[in-house]
Amino acid sequence: MTSFKTNTYSIKSEGKSFYWASFFLPKKNRIAASRLYSICRYLDDVADNSKLDTSSQIKENESSEINIFFKKNNINLGILKDLIDGLISDQQNVRVTDEKELIDYSYKVAGTVGLMMLPIINTKDAEARKHAIDLGIAMQLTNIARDVYEDAKMNRLYLPKEWLGQVSISDLIDNKLDDQKKKLIELAIKNLIELSDKFYANGFSGMKFIPLRTRLAIFFAAKIYKGIGEKIKSGGYVYKPERIYLNKLEKLWITIISIPEFLFLNNIFKSYKPIRGSFKNENI
Repeated sequence: MTSFKTNTYSIKSEGKSFYWASFFLPKKNRIAASRLYSICRYLDDVADNSKLDTSSQIKENESSEINIFFKKNNINLGILKDLIDGLISDQQNVRVTDEKELIDYSYKVAGTVGLMMLPIINTKDAEARKHAIDLGIAMQLTNIARDVYEDAKMNRLYLPKEWLGQVSISDLIDNKLDDQKKKLIELAIKNLIELSDKFYANGFSGMKFIPLRTRLAIFFAAKIYKGIGEKIKSGGYVYKPERIYLNKLEKLWITIISIPEFLFLNNIFKSYKPIRGSFKNENI
């Protein structure tokens, strides 16, 4: 495995939604969050070129920058293994069977990142873990809804077969898609956004566990991601090749109009609602 360099990946150029929200993090937390982002991107690239679990190599190499970072921030390497398992699964011909499998995958590639972020944003309450996982899952579901066409071109289909019926991956990249299959795809995207909304609600209900000085940044990052789903929803869930994204003005607008909601979060999102099974390493 090649050596990792923290400056190889830029959250500014590649993680634009979180970069916007990171301005609200104190400098120390922002630097640590940026390094975690770089590590995750690096591991994604490693997984692209290998189907081996590299977490044991990282654990054994105590002098590696990744190992040092995880120890310094009290992040358990068991969570890292779950992330790498998810990244490796992306290198196969991805076909998701059902909603449970979709949620399991989303936990591995994004819920784990939510767990890793907790010590970085000074959150120590164990109760926050399930909320962090669900917020990560919500954001990943948004990613999937946004990238259906691009993923299909890479032979990856995350929309569950139980939602799509007979729609195939070739249908997703077919410029002459018939109306019946197009409706099935759009219904699946609608299901995805509605599922993500439930996970966002669980994520928001856990914001009370995050210290105020870091809470605002996480809230804004989540609202901006959720805004992508809202844009897909307002467009009628229409399936098309163009990727949905938010421009700077839209991000600014979401940031501004979200402030009242932030002030009354505890009244709006009062409690956690179980919508998934537990994951093996979520409480380590």
